[in-house]
Amino acid sequence: MLVKAKSLKGYSLKGLDGDIGSAREFFFDDRFWAIRYLVANTATWLSGRKVLISPYSLDGVNIAEERVLVLLNRKQIEESPSIDTDEPVSRQYETSYNGYYDLPNYWGGPYMWGSYAHLKLDRTRHIRPVSETIEWDPHLRSTDEVTGYHFVAPDGEIGHVDDFIIDDETWAIRYLVVATKNWWPGKKVLISPKWIESVSWDAREVVIGLTRETIKAAPEYTDESLLTRDYETGLYGHYNREGYWVDELSAV
Repeated sequence: MLVKAKSLKGYSLKGLDGDIGSAREFFFDDRFWAIRYLVANTATWLSGRKVLISPYSLDGVNIAEERVLVLLNRKQIEESPSIDTDEPVSRQYETSYNGYYDLPNYWGGPYMWGSYAHLKLDRTRHIRPVSETIEWDPHLRSTDEVTGYHFVAPDGEIGHVDDFIIDDETWAIRYLVVATKNWWPGKKVLISPKWIESVSWDAREVVIGLTRETIKAAPEYTDESLLTRDYETGLYGHYNREGYWVDELSAV
């Protein structure tokens, strides 16, 4: 199921033995654009301590009840490695975190989830890395921080990042929602991370190789749009690109 990051903000987090808090934001890596952690707001329980929850511990989103299921108990979370609210997530912290929860390192292989192209909750299938020489350095970004970045086409600016659309099964960011109000009033479009050519994190700018007119002629996106496979097929067809579901099917 495809869900918007902003919609998930404030959803309650239900652990194995009670409430954990609520969803605050997400950290994603800038190589695969995959969600690596949900940041939990624990103000009513752990005095506002910043808590990270890996997708390995998430068991789906219940939109009707506005909650996310977490496969952890409160004691596990309370005793998990703490992290400074104002500091970036370091490799040292992630290694400590994964060791505490007995999780594989997602950077320990060539695919989105290390040795595997897809998130597999059966952890025993993740333990063996493909090779010790294919590790990569993850750089984590916050969905809150990247919201507002400018999108630039070869022939000019098209708008800014307004939201992220996340697949709650794979925890991949499927699309960035781009608000084009300063160029094309009242419209929003979807851009796949795979179409991004570069990102200047310092300049807060995202560069794509699609022209403004091509983007303007793309299927419109609204907050009420149903992200069906037909809609996605039409979107990818407009840009003459193969859908992500085709690539991922071949990687199975």
